Amino acid sequence: MSVVFRLWPRRRPSRERARPASTIRFVTGHLISAAGLVGSVVRNQAGGEIGRIKDIVVRWDDAAYPQVTGLVIRVGRRITFLHATNIAEMTHSGVQLRSARLDLRDFVRRDGEIQLIDDLLDHQLIDVSGVRVVRSSDLYLASIVGTYRLVGVDVGLQSLMRRLGPARVRRKPTPSRVIDWSTIQPISRPGEPLRLGRTRQALHRLRPAELADLVEELGAAQRQAFVAALDPDVAAEMLEEMETEPLEDLLTDMPREQAANLLANMAPDEASEALREMDEEDREEVLDEMGHLVRNELALLLAYDEDTAGSMMTNVMVVVSLNTTVEQAIAKLGDFVEDRGDIDGVLIVDESGRLIDDISLFELLLADRSATVGSLTGAPYPVTVHDKEHVDEVLERFVDSRGTSLVVVNDGGKPVGRILADDVIDALLEDHRLGRRSS
Repeated sequence: MSVVFRLWPRRRPSRERARPASTIRFVTGHLISAAGLVGSVVRNQAGGEIGRIKDIVVRWDDAAYPQVTGLVIRVGRRITFLHATNIAEMTHSGVQLRSARLDLRDFVRRDGEIQLIDDLLDHQLIDVSGVRVVRSSDLYLASIVGTYRLVGVDVGLQSLMRRLGPARVRRKPTPSRVIDWSTIQPISRPGEPLRLGRTRQALHRLRPAELADLVEELGAAQRQAFVAALDPDVAAEMLEEMETEPLEDLLTDMPREQAANLLANMAPDEASEALREMDEEDREEVLDEMGHLVRNELALLLAYDEDTAGSMMTNVMVVVSLNTTVEQAIAKLGDFVEDRGDIDGVLIVDESGRLIDDISLFELLLADRSATVGSLTGAPYPVTVHDKEHVDEVLERFVDSRGTSLVVVNDGGKPVGRILADDVIDALLEDHRLGRRSS
């Protein structure tokens, strides 16, 4: 994935929908308000009242439009379950049953089912197509090929206000800002795992920055569930794009082992920055859960004072000696495929490990494969900064060099890391030089 150097915020305005989505357009005139059904009468075939609707149950599976499996109804003091096969007709005013004889059983939630009122109404949902977090004002049902299904969610203020009115007003749908349910990812109930079904592919098509925007809008419990449901590599890339405060809250609240695994999958400089923002006790607990090599690597970065070159660099480097052939150097790049975003060139060192030159990948690939990398050295030589140099000096050096990275060296002139363009942008934003990130 290419990196574009640009000095404007990564955040984009939410993509508002101008009109209802495709499926909703075909059933708009036949929508049934889930919120409006609450308290409505359930009548048997003879017209006698059986009870009142308390909730609507749908099957949570990979279907674009979840099927209604039944109703939770109140019969006297009992809370019972009415199977969907007993429903002859469902309208704004209530439900008509197929038979006067019913087998009403006590309601027990089954695996793979959602209660629309308890679980979804007034809850946060993810609109994958619009890349935003929304809150449901109402949920709409419709009859599709003989079955009642959940087809849309209304996020408009009009529907929320309608629910505060008298029963005759509450029951009539007022679709104003309706989103097709096929683009919606529900957020799990607190304490329950989040299931990513048909929307998993759509979520994974989003860029890490877009996923970060979504997570930052969620509540604490919902954030945990969302991150836990993502593939670890995707979650790590998303965490790298999150703002400091919500990232710190997220890592602090999650189990230490999970936080350690996510940080281990992040770029070392991003992981060390996240750890640096945590309380010392929390940081040490997370580090203790990491493997020996990763823990030591991050500990080296954390040892640098904040606002120094060492604190903002990545220590992912490809280092070769003067007598290494071009072919060998190119082969060594294969060991860094997962870190390719951090590889800006190949560093050449002498026998004592001191930096000689920084050869760009383009120059390396065009060179004679049998030649040594030592034959490629020469002006212009790499721009370097000391690992303990202040960030202000680093930024000034980067601007003056007009390059894409700086090589960081220690007192002995040995390379210890590299500062890339995105590290510089992060430092600018964090320091309010562009006035877009709050601390």
